[in-house]
Amino acid sequence: MRVLHFFKTYWPDTFGGVERTIHAIAKGTAKYGIQSDVLSLSSRPQQNTREFDGHIAYKAKLDFEFASTGFSREVFGRFRELSDKADIVHYHFPWPVMDVVHLTSRLKKPTVVTYHSDIVKQRILLQLYRPLMHRFLASVDRIVATSPNYLATSDVLQRYRAKTTVIPLGLDEGDYPRASNDVKARWRESFPKPFFLFVGVLRYYKGVHILLEAAKQTDIDILLIGEGPMEASLKAYAKEHCLGNVHFLGALPDADKAALLELSTGLVFPSHLRSEAFGLSLVEAAMFGKPMISCEIGTGTSFVNIEGETGIIVKPGNPAALADAMKRLGNDRNVARTLGRVARLRYEEHFTAERMGKAYAEIYHTLR
Repeated sequence: MRVLHFFKTYWPDTFGGVERTIHAIAKGTAKYGIQSDVLSLSSRPQQNTREFDGHIAYKAKLDFEFASTGFSREVFGRFRELSDKADIVHYHFPWPVMDVVHLTSRLKKPTVVTYHSDIVKQRILLQLYRPLMHRFLASVDRIVATSPNYLATSDVLQRYRAKTTVIPLGLDEGDYPRASNDVKARWRESFPKPFFLFVGVLRYYKGVHILLEAAKQTDIDILLIGEGPMEASLKAYAKEHCLGNVHFLGALPDADKAALLELSTGLVFPSHLRSEAFGLSLVEAAMFGKPMISCEIGTGTSFVNIEGETGIIVKPGNPAALADAMKRLGNDRNVARTLGRVARLRYEEHFTAERMGKAYAEIYHTLR
């Protein structure tokens, strides 16, 4: 069986949460006899069309971007060419151009949509897009929500509940090689005190500005791994307020990231808006057996992190609550370790790439 995944971006151009999910599905379903291809946009389509972990990442020429949406004239033809060879087309929502491509192609193949997120930021444009969105979602065969929390709180998904299945996102532990003792020793020397870790792209909805407010209320070290559009303003704020306990590490190689996950007291995940639909960084923390601090925003973050079992959940946009949670776990390492052990068990039960791959393979075979 051949499956075509379709999304606006993919490796090697970008490799964020949706892209990592596509990668994990492609790898995880291969053992069930499923060959995956991925079509996305790229400013350099010829150079960036290549094989990746057993599947081909195909590219169409990116013409321009507007409101976080990539546009391409070439993608219509590329989609028709590749979907003709596929048995199933797997869309990753949201991306309005994808809806247009699907509806104009008059596709006759079975279709699956992984519904990663509601459209939150572009509310005015959403009013114009809504009819197209519902026409697209009504036309596909199956929809997958990434958590029961998101299914329960999304007005859009409630409209299509009868054909919606929940498959939690999963990560492959094999993609996270454990750091060597030398690497860990180097980071231990740089940060000898207990610290909390943030991992993610520095975007508006990640709530890092709230975390910096919280940093003023504690002397616990906070290490931030990641880059993004908010980076300059966040660094300026930290400098202005003399936040010596906040350390911007930028993007790091996997070995360093793994070392810091192992050495950390826990993960702090201050996302305060519904744009944060799941939070794969929380799954990473659970995989490493670390307690989590997150916010209750009605999405998958509170499916990964369970209050009082795997970590602490606080109200969104509350710096004092974030600071208190870090103090609590930082001052009671026994509690932190206990929460971390349960987090690891929850990862094994719900969030492995193997479980996710098997669930998607079952959907594919029922549609074939």
